[in-house]
Amino acid sequence: MKKRLRRILAAVGMGVTWAAGWALVGVLIEIITQFVPGWDGALVDIWPAALALVGFLGGAVFSTVLRIAEGRSRFDELSLLRFGAWGAVGGLLLGVLFVLPGLVGAGFDPGQWLEVAALIGSATLLSPVSAAGSLALARMAEERESLDASADVDEVGLTGDEAQELLGGRG
Repeated sequence: MKKRLRRILAAVGMGVTWAAGWALVGVLIEIITQFVPGWDGALVDIWPAALALVGFLGGAVFSTVLRIAEGRSRFDELSLLRFGAWGAVGGLLLGVLFVLPGLVGAGFDPGQWLEVAALIGSATLLSPVSAAGSLALARMAEERESLDASADVDEVGLTGDEAQELLGGRG
């Protein structure tokens, strides 16, 4: 049970990380659309929230795909390219799962299929970037922890007795 809870928390953590990144993309879209002439702006306010939700789901799906595909491998054992490839697989799966319910009643309207392709393609392209960013953040955090641990080593010193012992008992 403890292992399962840890995996769920890891998936939630990955989802939150991706949600933050995708929300920033939504903010960027919102800022850009403010400067586009003729944009009605009616849907502008939903970009950050909508992308954050999809990003959260994408991070959770990616975490699951990574767990199934790589098993017990640690982040430092995986290359950035491999991490990104699993991100693309997770993004494709996310796109299909996200769009599939809407396809049931879609029929064969070419316009609707173009939207479906755009949604699946966007998720598939944004997910490897998110995966690589997640790995980079994890590695930066790991480096920072090791730097913090090495700062404690500076404070370690020899006592007077230990110093005499190193000098062969000469004082």
